[in-house]
Amino acid sequence: MVLRSCWKSRHKNTSGCSPGWIRPGLAALLWLCVTQLLYCRGVVGETTNVVQKDAEFDVTYNGTVTSENQTIYAFNHTISRNKTEGVRVTVDVLSQNLKSPILFVVRQQQAVLSFQVPLILRGLYQRKYPYNHVGRTLCQPPTRAASETQHFFIDVSTLSSQGTNYQLRVSRVERFTLQTDKKFSFTASPSQPQYFKYVFPDGVDTVVVKVNSAMNFPCSVMSIQDIQCPVYDLDNNVAFIGMYQTMTKKGAITVQRKDFPSNSFYVVVVVKTEDEACGGPLRFYPLRPDELIDAGNRSKVLDVVVSPAINSEVYVMGMLFCLAIFLSFYLLTLLVACLENKRMKKRREVFEDPADTSPAETGKTPASPYEYGSFADNGSTLSSEAITDSATSTDNNYGYMERSLDSVGRSRHESLSSVEEDDYDTLDDINSDKNIVRTKKFLCVSDLARKDKRILSKKYQIYFWNIATIAVFYALPVIQLVITYQTVVNVTGNQDICYYNFLCAHPLGALSAFNNILSNVGYVMLGLLFLLIVLKRDIVHNRAMVRNELNALECGIPKHFGLFYAMGTALMMEGLLSACYHVCPNYTNFQFDTSFMYMIAGLCMLKLYQKRHPDINASAYTAYACLAGVIFFSVLGVVFGKGNTVFWIVFSVIHILATLLLSTQLYYMGRWRLDAGVLRRMVYIVYTDCIRQCSGPMYIDRMVLLVMGNIVNWSLAAYGLIERPNDFASYLLAIAICNLLLYFAFYIIMKLRSGERIKCLPLVCILFTAVVWGFALYFFFQGLSTWQKTPAESREHNRDCIVLSFFDDHDIWHFLSSIAMFGSFLVLLTMDDDLDTVQRDKIYVF
Repeated sequence: MVLRSCWKSRHKNTSGCSPGWIRPGLAALLWLCVTQLLYCRGVVGETTNVVQKDAEFDVTYNGTVTSENQTIYAFNHTISRNKTEGVRVTVDVLSQNLKSPILFVVRQQQAVLSFQVPLILRGLYQRKYPYNHVGRTLCQPPTRAASETQHFFIDVSTLSSQGTNYQLRVSRVERFTLQTDKKFSFTASPSQPQYFKYVFPDGVDTVVVKVNSAMNFPCSVMSIQDIQCPVYDLDNNVAFIGMYQTMTKKGAITVQRKDFPSNSFYVVVVVKTEDEACGGPLRFYPLRPDELIDAGNRSKVLDVVVSPAINSEVYVMGMLFCLAIFLSFYLLTLLVACLENKRMKKRREVFEDPADTSPAETGKTPASPYEYGSFADNGSTLSSEAITDSATSTDNNYGYMERSLDSVGRSRHESLSSVEEDDYDTLDDINSDKNIVRTKKFLCVSDLARKDKRILSKKYQIYFWNIATIAVFYALPVIQLVITYQTVVNVTGNQDICYYNFLCAHPLGALSAFNNILSNVGYVMLGLLFLLIVLKRDIVHNRAMVRNELNALECGIPKHFGLFYAMGTALMMEGLLSACYHVCPNYTNFQFDTSFMYMIAGLCMLKLYQKRHPDINASAYTAYACLAGVIFFSVLGVVFGKGNTVFWIVFSVIHILATLLLSTQLYYMGRWRLDAGVLRRMVYIVYTDCIRQCSGPMYIDRMVLLVMGNIVNWSLAAYGLIERPNDFASYLLAIAICNLLLYFAFYIIMKLRSGERIKCLPLVCILFTAVVWGFALYFFFQGLSTWQKTPAESREHNRDCIVLSFFDDHDIWHFLSSIAMFGSFLVLLTMDDDLDTVQRDKIYVF
């Protein structure tokens, strides 16, 4: 009854206050109730003087308000359906040291806006920042009539008994509606947010809203909200609805028509009270509770432009471009395979075609197969003298006897399931002389290829099956997690969760950056192509083994394809997991993008070592256990490594110790023991080789490689300990890549130094891969985003698309790096093809 009587007494003589405007929802009614309780204090004991004034736009009103008098300013304006004008209310409080703020309540037909002056905005740790100058834009509800006159009222009141002076001005915002591709500049501050309306033009379904500023700070927030009241345009509520992101100099949000039924939306820009969210400094903590902190000048000049995004034709062109690039490698591979088969067919015809005259007519015996074919082509003809020399050199080989073709080429029809590695362990002749064989000064591949090929083939196939199992168990939860990430982004609208290149992020369905996902298809397609190439070679080799061909049995580098299958699978998984990472790239899931990079680097080094050390290469279980340890440290480094001195000390010590242990393992070919007497043996070796007599290393080539490797790894460990880089995962990947490149360079140099040659195909692959890697690294280091910084700082690195208006620099990195990895795998697969006709006791180990 009190509220009803107050309402009647207040508006009984007021025109334009018909009950027709009391149609807002519950929120508006609550605000009215609060206002009437304030105004009707006279009913319960104190008289309040209420004055209503008709007011006009663009006129500054100076007034004084106390607890005993309130002022109502009545405005009316005409709105039309085809033209939207914003209305902005600007308020200044002229009095200082106010004990009670002034309350301004703006009552519209379908909305109520209320704010106090001084406006108190809170920061971290409940810091309070007062603002005496406040500017707010009124929400403009849509109208169905062609033209309509609307009324709104501004109530000014306070609880202060002292007179408080203020200034009020209401003005029209002429350029309230943004135009496509037209830049508009404005100024905003924490107490004076700005927002503008944009209407989708016909034929445009997606637009990119870009907000730029020449100033890094103050930190600001851009938001995209639907056309509804109220508009959330303060620092403490801008994240309530819509899509939003923090920004310093750059901000961009892609907006789709399907998300806004009204075919229009608001672009809201809010300046934050503090810069900590954008990576800026954090202000001092107040000394006293409820102490007000002067925020200073936090005005920021910004400009906004809304541009149409790409259409469906560009999406189709991007996908066709992707497929065309990588399908061309399939066609090229097919062409090379056809040419190679044609060349081999001609060679077989030459060897199988009988001469015009018989041997009886010429008096000559038929040529030995050692004098023709691939042996002669390689310039390493195996004459009877060479075979005799090989046979008579068994004393120098410490018990290694030349095996007959019958024993070596035993039937391959026996099932591999009946072959166990325990069979090798029971061979007494191997156990009795392997310590001597492996410690010879000059080793040949035949010395380290003594195990049964079926056993080793089964052993190395485990690499493939293990990585396939790891891939399934790793990929499934990753896919589930990134789908959850994308769902959270779409539901909450928080664009700070994911570190996209927002200037070139093209959505498709629920995905926010489809182009970054599509560009990873190269890893999958080229990984599959590599598996097909390896499968073809595997089949050809198995057929040769069944036919007991001498080349397959006793010549060249032993053919074991398990590691190659694992490498191809790892390349495919790298594409899948990189795509998962780019669904929502951030620091918590960066390990998805790097885990199989560690795998690839480790498998490549193992394959290089296996080529000439097939008997003593690490087992799949040991290798994957070590790679699991690398990934474990990667996770620890991402979570705890940033600026943590203790972590870096522990990691550097482990890194150096692992380098020393691996060096010892490689130098002695595994013929050493890590036990209680290792220190005693080390001291003895130093005494006998360095003090008692100065003798050089027995294995000079190995020593050179290991010295260079230790220099590189110790330097990397020192760099990590001193600099403590924030991106630990990339630092760990750099260690793996540096070691791989060092070993690969050493392998090539030693291969040429040993008198071996590189055939045309692997040489072309090496040159092509080196060039592609150079271009790929150029695009990688462009750095379009970085989760080492805040999302706002990361957006400063965003850049526009560079290819087909669809792909950015990082997508080009995906294209080129997948091609470069494929080329690197081909180099490992073909680089020793020149040795296919050379007996293994003529191939040196290094």
